[in-house]
Order: sequence, then structure tokens, then C-alpha cells
Amino acid sequence: MLDMKAISKVYQTDMVQTHALRDFNLHVAEREFVAVTGPSGSGKTTFLNIAGMLEPFSGGQYCLDGVDIGKLNDNARADLRNQKIGFIFQGFNLIPDLNLYENVEVPLRYRGIKSAERKRRVEECLELVGLAGRAKHLPQQLSGGQQQRVAIARALAGRPRFLLADEPTGNLDSLMARQVMELLEQINREGATIVMVTHDPELARRAPRNIQIVDGRVTDFTLYQGRSMDTAMAAGG
Repeated sequence: MLDMKAISKVYQTDMVQTHALRDFNLHVAEREFVAVTGPSGSGKTTFLNIAGMLEPFSGGQYCLDGVDIGKLNDNARADLRNQKIGFIFQGFNLIPDLNLYENVEVPLRYRGIKSAERKRRVEECLELVGLAGRAKHLPQQLSGGQQQRVAIARALAGRPRFLLADEPTGNLDSLMARQVMELLEQINREGATIVMVTHDPELARRAPRNIQIVDGRVTDFTLYQGRSMDTAMAAGG
């Protein structure tokens, strides 16, 4: 699904050259759930932005679902992003003047999806996240956890095969965080590939695969609930 080889990202100013990613290598298979951890400033957000085609990389090769991203122009990247990727942000990014139904519907309008299909998808996704009965509520009438569930519904309405989550539980208390994590686990079981950046080691351990980024490189990873890769491979996992 996602294949990055020797990816680098350099931010250049008049005086300073900053290497955000260095020789970054990662493969994520279809239907995997990968948690990404690492210290502040390690390159996690840069990786996520490149994975979501929100910013370019400086060197290396990035293929998404078999498509070489480096060979695409801006319009082709935008089309691929709209077709394949859903985003869940820490800050929810809901539009305060729109109700829940309208917030979930907005991206579908931009994609030109017809009214009847939009209605079906919005209702289906709000039902999935347990908020069908609050479709007419405004975001400020909900708790933080409920707002995050709306953001998940909005991401899912586009039917993405690849879901990128940037600290999706960062603004939530522990109970709400666990509920959001359970929802992501359900979505993964239903077929979505998920890459989630998190600062919470407890939530990261719930993902079947963990990777750690330090100084712009993948430095450590585990598979299948805490077993090392060597152990997993030896067991045939």
C-alpha cells in the first residue's frame, strides 16, 4: 500500500538547512494498522504530510498503491489523494457554523458526489460512529470525543483505502481516547489501512505494528502486539 525508499526531506532557508527526514524507509501493507511514535521534532508529522501528499519530499521514492508519487504533477497528486486517503487531525477541523451532517457532507460536495449518494454515505458514517441521532447538532454542542468521532465519520465518508491519523486522541481524556481507538480498530478490521501518529505508548501498543522515528529515521519497530520482527517472522507471523 505504502512504500517509501530512502526518502529525505530538507527545509532550506537563507541561513539554515534542516533535515527533517534522512534515508527514511518504510513499507506498510494493505489492511495494516501501524502506530508511529517518537520524540517531538523527530519527523513524525513530516512523514505523515509526505504520506498524505500534503508536501513534497526532497529525495527518494514514494509509491502509494503502486503509483510512483514523484512522477505525478500537482493535479494528479490531488486526484489520487482525494480517491485514496482520509485524514483525521488532532484539532478535529470541524466547521463551527455547520451541523454534524453538513460537516461530514462537505468533502463529498467538493468531489461532485450526487445528493442521494451523499445522504446515504453521511447517514451511514454517522451511524458507524454512534452519532446518527445528533446529525443536526453543531460541533460546540458535543464533547471532544464526540467531535473526534465526527472527524472520523468525515474521513470515512470518502471511502478511503488509506487513513492517516495525526494524534487523533491528543485532545481527549483517557476514556474518550480508548473509545476513539476502539473505533479505529473496528475500521481497520473492516479493511482500511491505518497509519496513526501518537504520543501515547499505551494506545500505540494496541496497534498490531509499532514503528519509532528518531532524527528523521525509522529506528525501531515491533509487530503483533509487542513481538519483535525477528520473533514474528520465526513464528510465521
